[in-house]
Amino acid sequence: ETSQQAIFDNLLQDAAEDSQSLGAAAEGTAGIITSLDNSKSYFVNENGLEYAQIIEKGLMGACFFYQATGVYLEDDKMNLDNTQVTDGRGTEMEHAWDEAFGYLGVDKAFPTVIDNIRFWGKYINGRNTLLSSNTHLMNAFLEGRAAIACNDYSTRDNMRAIIKEEWEKVSIGSALHYLNNAINNYNDLAIRCHALSEAVAFIYAVQFNPQSNISSIQVVNYLEMIGGNASFDNMNFYQTTIEDINQVKDALANDYGFNDIKNDF
Repeated sequence: ETSQQAIFDNLLQDAAEDSQSLGAAAEGTAGIITSLDNSKSYFVNENGLEYAQIIEKGLMGACFFYQATGVYLEDDKMNLDNTQVTDGRGTEMEHAWDEAFGYLGVDKAFPTVIDNIRFWGKYINGRNTLLSSNTHLMNAFLEGRAAIACNDYSTRDNMRAIIKEEWEKVSIGSALHYLNNAINNYNDLAIRCHALSEAVAFIYAVQFNPQSNISSIQVVNYLEMIGGNASFDNMNFYQTTIEDINQVKDALANDYGFNDIKNDF
């Protein structure tokens, strides 16, 4: 979508401009912010937003997650031809399903094979202990693909609903992981800014799922609660309080039924 593309075009332009003279970061000044133990350094804007994380994780939501859940697993693609087979591609419907799978960033033998997992794959595997996300997502993709081959569209539809639900849980579980990190390291500005940059990107992602468990209005509210503004350009993590973070953490845990495990992510 053009509006989303403009967000990342602007972030890339801002990062390019801010990278011309990299001194120490401070509120109101872009630059390098370093952790208290000097082991971690991050390039942030004048409000503490880490460019690398918000661009990478933001695009994982606005592009990868959206393309899978909002395009390839939606009705337009699932109503494509399922009779004519093209070598190496399958039917058009099968190919659309395979395209959605590609956005997971995992091997076709996942989770038996976890080498070279990328992007979403890393976070699916990272949340597996609490969410069993590896098995839930892979089994749903495999069962849905087999159902398409058998013209069993009821099972296919059940599986695509499961995929959207489980993938979104990974995004929120990852947001909670980084909110916990920000809480536990609140007084270390570098770690706080890094963790909040990741957290807001994973919250931002869920609006692109047509089957999302929370509304776009809720997404905006949670981003505003963390950063004082829903726009990446205007968020200010220097001003984020520990109470703000805990409030969003508790709300998300309640929204997704994670109250019993919210501190474990």
